[in-house]
Amino acid sequence: MASSTLVAALPTPLRNFRSEYKFPIILPRHDALVESLIGYYHKKYLHAGPELLMSLLRQRFWILSARRIIRSKINKCNTCFKLKPRPRFPLMSALPGHRVTQAEKAFAHTGCDYCGPILYTPIRARGVKTRKAYLCIFTCLTTRALHIEVATDLFTVSLIAALKRFLSRRGPVKYLYYDRGTNFIGTRSFLRDLYNFVTKEYRPRLEEELAESRIEFKFTAPAAPHFGGCWESMVKCVKNHLFKVIGQQILAYEELITILAQIECLLNSRPLTVLSSDPAEPTALTPAHFLNTLPLRSLPAPDVKSSPINLLQRHTLLDKLVQSFWRRWRTEYLHQLQARRKWTQCSVPVKVGTVVIIINENSPTLSWPLGVIVKVHPSKDGIVRVATVKTARGILVRPVVRLCPLPTQ
Repeated sequence: MASSTLVAALPTPLRNFRSEYKFPIILPRHDALVESLIGYYHKKYLHAGPELLMSLLRQRFWILSARRIIRSKINKCNTCFKLKPRPRFPLMSALPGHRVTQAEKAFAHTGCDYCGPILYTPIRARGVKTRKAYLCIFTCLTTRALHIEVATDLFTVSLIAALKRFLSRRGPVKYLYYDRGTNFIGTRSFLRDLYNFVTKEYRPRLEEELAESRIEFKFTAPAAPHFGGCWESMVKCVKNHLFKVIGQQILAYEELITILAQIECLLNSRPLTVLSSDPAEPTALTPAHFLNTLPLRSLPAPDVKSSPINLLQRHTLLDKLVQSFWRRWRTEYLHQLQARRKWTQCSVPVKVGTVVIIINENSPTLSWPLGVIVKVHPSKDGIVRVATVKTARGILVRPVVRLCPLPTQ
């Protein structure tokens, strides 16, 4: 009697439908049967999305809070996850000490990267074939100053030549930070062998000079350009200015180095701090303030900021000028580096034994390789940002932001 009353209360178009559609079975949200049912329908209907899957289920079942449980179940599907993998982003690390500590000079801590290729001609003449050139960009990690060198190829010899030109113009460097390019690794091996030869043969005479001039190489993790974001951002700025200026034109070598010198001058004149509208305020601090203020091999200078200017000797005026720039650098620039722009929350850390998908932008998503984490490399703050992954083709070291753990773990 009750069933006939309910049928009579339905609109006329619904009276001809099946009874399970008119009176669906009510199911709870948290139940193993519900999860199995959603998984069965999801696979049966070719890994349907949340809205379509909920529409299909409601033809027979009415699941409480269906949309939430369906989305949760689909997010755990490995097949759907492989089509659109999502990596985990650990908390952004604190800035290294050389970014927030006053250095002896500009380019004491230097990041280096290549960009290109750029087509050029040796001379401006008819019938001359074009050649490829690469930009070797050196960035001071403390003052954000820039230096650009042109390399004609990607071999180690070309990088060493660019490095020699850079050191001749900007003075000695204590630390060089590179990515894992093969030319950078070859340069490190070449200089290490040369250093070993020199120390064994001529150590008594050159020990003091080598102690001053020896450069320590530091490499970032493979496939982790965000580890070198300080110099990667400068590469982006150089490329933007260069391509806006030359467009599709092919320049002669002399024209190319002239344009690059002007871009270097422009970027070294950019303000590091916010410009003030008060005309009485000093001009904004720029990277150019820290360039060409010291000899290439300068001696340590005492602190002269408290001494009156009229009593200073002539040779200490330059020291006071340089120290005033560094004082402004501490008071006006350093506080801007405190804010984290992204990755402000801790994610679930990866562990040994986790099965992951390794991101590779050069291949389709479904072709990204699977791997198992065999070792993690915690940073100084204890957060894992780099891991060693074992794949079918060998063992790789990759940053965590390139690893997508499968959701069924």
